[in-house]
Parts: sequence; structure tokens; C-alpha cells
Amino acid sequence: MARPVAVIGAGAAGLCAARHLSARPDQFVPTVYEQTDRVGGTWVYTDRVGTDEHGLPVHSSMYKNLRTNLPKEVMAFPDFPFDSSLPSFVTHQQVLQYLEDYTDHFQLRKHIQFLTKVDTVKPVTGTDPTLWEVTVSRVGEPEKTTTQQFDAVMVCNGHFSEPYIPEITQASLFEGISLHSHEYRSPEPFVGMDVVILGAGSSGLDIALDVSRVARRVVLSHDRPMVVSELPTNLIQSPGIKSFRSRTVEFKNGEELDADAVIYCTGYNYSFPFLTPECRVFAERGRVSPLFKHIVHTTHTTLSFIGVCARICPCPQFHLQVQFAMAVLDRSLVLPPKEDMDKEVERDYTGRLESGMAPHHAHVLGNKQWEYHVDLARLAGCQPLSKALHSLHVGVLSDRATNLCEYRKSNYSITGPETWCKESVAIGLD
Repeated sequence: MARPVAVIGAGAAGLCAARHLSARPDQFVPTVYEQTDRVGGTWVYTDRVGTDEHGLPVHSSMYKNLRTNLPKEVMAFPDFPFDSSLPSFVTHQQVLQYLEDYTDHFQLRKHIQFLTKVDTVKPVTGTDPTLWEVTVSRVGEPEKTTTQQFDAVMVCNGHFSEPYIPEITQASLFEGISLHSHEYRSPEPFVGMDVVILGAGSSGLDIALDVSRVARRVVLSHDRPMVVSELPTNLIQSPGIKSFRSRTVEFKNGEELDADAVIYCTGYNYSFPFLTPECRVFAERGRVSPLFKHIVHTTHTTLSFIGVCARICPCPQFHLQVQFAMAVLDRSLVLPPKEDMDKEVERDYTGRLESGMAPHHAHVLGNKQWEYHVDLARLAGCQPLSKALHSLHVGVLSDRATNLCEYRKSNYSITGPETWCKESVAIGLD
């Protein structure tokens, strides 16, 4: 008899889960819960900030002019390429259309319950393996709840919706515009202003460039190594922010600047408000534990998380993570004892700290994602990713680091299992 699996969220990760689960109807029956009225998750752009028309927090962090900072060739699900006529660096509208097409191609809508909010997920006591009781309500009608039992739960609710804003001395005194990148939609409100962007990750760099088109001056404030690429003449770099006064920002090197606005590009918190304490999932800033291979709960192995990792090529990784979780469920993958899994989780975390990584980078992979992907494919017994993805990713990151303002003008194609080309030059992985 097919096993019912609850999937929370119909963004890219949840759609990927539904695609693979529904492909094996003799073993799994997915039910996808999505609290909005469409698929796409964070790729669904809205002008709204704060709350949506139903009073729920706006999930999306898209802004009007966003184009991807990775080419579509490394962003696609391995079994569903983007339209080849599109440029390599696509708009958020084109990514959303891609996810819509993926949904329709694999006939996933019949598995999705739209406008359905997951209120609670809790383990059923005394079951081995753990069963799950999921209570949901109709958006706009919170009093109308239904509860269903599932053999497994895949959490796919993303991690770009609950802003993290660091505590900075006297931040409340600042009288200018202050917002998080989650609320940033367009540069127009910042015309002629002096704007400080705190943070030089992907969103910080992109928003700094976007705002620099209309602002008088933009200061990219961060504690990372200096951006070496040529930047717009009105975009400068400074250390992180030390403190605020009414209209003044003081940086860690003692310099001060009169500013009209501060945009916090400082990342996000993991948030799973529907998980009850009995789930024993601990979400701190930048760390969700205890997750074996960043996916499976070490006690409740029928509870998995797809898409927790950061600085990755998302869709290819979701493709492997889902198949890993399914291999656990169908028992084709026999997990180590809980004690051994917990030890590996701690080894991974302490190894990061010992290498100088910050505690909130517990799931940051970067170039380590490729070794991780090989490991997942081996354990799950599924097709590994093309080596060309790794090689192309390395090439694009190198181009972005030295040519930040222009790198999106390039187009790429994958020419073989290990090769790709930019313009007409084929390049392989050493």
C-alpha cells in the first residue's frame, strides 16, 4: 500500500518532492500544502511587504529588477532544462514560469492543496518508525481545521522569508529609512539619496548595484574581503556598521557618514512555526539540528528537510536531497545508528568552527556542495549530477568576482558530461 507523505510548501523544493514522490505511486502518495494560491514560493514577486491580502507574512523576497546570479544551465532540475532560447541569466518572472512549466509537465497540481496553512506537525507517540499528525486550516478561515496522519513529512518551506537583523548600538536612534532586503522592491524610493547597504552577500551586492543606478552615493558596508571587481563610481566600500545616531552611521574603522537610508542585507532565520516541541527540531540562527546530511532528523528519520543548505545551486541539490530522503523512506538506504549520525552532525559543525567559519554558517556549502552531491547520489543510489555543472559554477563565480557589473551579459551552454562553453570556447573540469 502506498504511503502518504506530507510536503510543506510548493516552492522549488516542494515541487521537486512532489515530482519524485508522485513518480512512484505504488509506494508514495504526496499531499503538498501551500498557503498561497500558486506555486513558486519565493519566486512569486509581489509589490506588497509586511503582510499579504490574507494577513499572513509576505513570503517572497523578490525585487522588481532581480536577475539570477547563476546561469540557468546550473539552476535547472537535471530532468527538466530551462527553455534554451532564454539568456543564461534569467529574470525572476522567467524562473517562476519555469516552475509553473515544471508543475504542469509532471502533473503536480492535483497533489497540491492551495490556500492551506499548516498549523501543526507533531509525531504520533509510540510508533516506530514515527508517524505524523498534520493539522491544517483554510487560509482566511483559521477556525476550520482538518487533521490527517502521514507516514512521513518533507519540510520544504524555504529559508528566505524571516529576516535576520543584527543588534547594532543605537540602531533605534536612526531617523532615516531602515529596511531589510526582504522588503526591498525597487530602487525608486532612493533617488538622490545616500544609502548604506549592510552586507556583501549575493543580495547585498545585487541590491547595491540596483540602488546605485538612482542614488547619489551607495556605501557597501561589510566585514568580508574587499570586492575586487570594478564598481560604479558612486558605490564605495566600508567596514561593518558600529553604531548609529539620528542621521549618522559610524563604521568600525571610525569613519562616519550622513545617510538617508540603511538596507540590511544580513540574511534570514530558519523558521518552522508549525513544528511542535515534540518534533525536537532546534532552529537557531543559521543552524537546524539534528539533521543527518543536512536532511534527515536523526531521531525521527521520517521527517526530512529539503533546501536547508545555503550558497548552492538549488534545484540540482533539491533533486538529490529528495531522492536521499526517499531512499530512507523505502529503506533502500539503511541509515547508521542514531548515535553515529549525531556524532557525524557534530563533527561537521565543529569542523566548520575550527576552520574559522561562523556558527551561523552551519549549512553553508559553497564549493563543498559538489562533494556533498556526489555523497548524496552514492547513498541514494541515483544518477549523479553532471561534472559540467561543477566546472561551470566555478567559472561563473570567478567571472562574477572580477566582473560584477558585466558578468550577466555572458551566455553559456553545456556541451558534454564534463564540458561547457562561453561564447565559442569549450572548457572542462581539471
